[in-house]
Amino acid sequence: MVKNKSTARNHRGLQAITLCISTALVLILLGMVVFSVLTAHNLSVYVKENLTVTVMLNDDVTNPEAQRLCKDLEKRSYINGWTFISKEQALEENKKEMGADPSEFVGVNPFLSSIELQLKSDYANSDSLKWITKELKKDHKINEISYPQDLMDSVNANLKKVNLVLLILAILLTIVSFSLINNSIKLGVYARRFTIHTMKLVGASWNFIRAPFLRNALLIGVLASLIAILVLGGGIYALYVYEPNVLSVITWQVMVITGVSVLFFGLLITFVCSYFSVNRFLKMKACDLYKI
Repeated sequence: MVKNKSTARNHRGLQAITLCISTALVLILLGMVVFSVLTAHNLSVYVKENLTVTVMLNDDVTNPEAQRLCKDLEKRSYINGWTFISKEQALEENKKEMGADPSEFVGVNPFLSSIELQLKSDYANSDSLKWITKELKKDHKINEISYPQDLMDSVNANLKKVNLVLLILAILLTIVSFSLINNSIKLGVYARRFTIHTMKLVGASWNFIRAPFLRNALLIGVLASLIAILVLGGGIYALYVYEPNVLSVITWQVMVITGVSVLFFGLLITFVCSYFSVNRFLKMKACDLYKI
């Protein structure tokens, strides 16, 4: 008798470990999707805010005037950052690239001062740039404005496609995750269906019967979530070691939201699946338990 009890405990323990591992694997996949969706948004912002709009200034604009113009541009709502390149800097850069001094051939510095602007991500699109260009050209110090129109359109189009694919993947994986964890929990409850029926026969209330199953499910949810968070954290650390600049896209907000999402889904899915699985067997008659 003691041996049978010990075997039953070992069997339940093995089931719990298996359920915890399988749940953790599913939560890792779910966490990866949440992580990908969040980083895709940050990557979108990062790419858009690093597209450069070049503002060429007139030849007679002095460096102090150009600096004042930069300060004025800095106050505008659509400007994220700027870099002023004087005529002298432009000449030096081209001397290094060409290996010769162009001013020696023409007698004067042929380059114009320029300002490289980075826009806020919401304004890095063709429609916004049209009215921004019109507004900037009203200033008599500005000669010409150029930006990579084709690249900007291509980036925006590709980012929309990526976001759509990730959203669909997130929905599908959430459904699959629920199904997989639900099936695993059903198997665990199924193995104890006769225990549930026996408790019903001795007069135990449904809440009393459900309580240990729900506590066990929540415990498994917490443990599986912690395993998934540790695995995901290890993956992020490996990315950081390989490329430290990745932290400009993978912010601490992304890591916190991903961790909280994994824990939330781990608890929610295991609790809900366990609740309905136990209810299913609570509603069954004794004769039905032998038919499944």
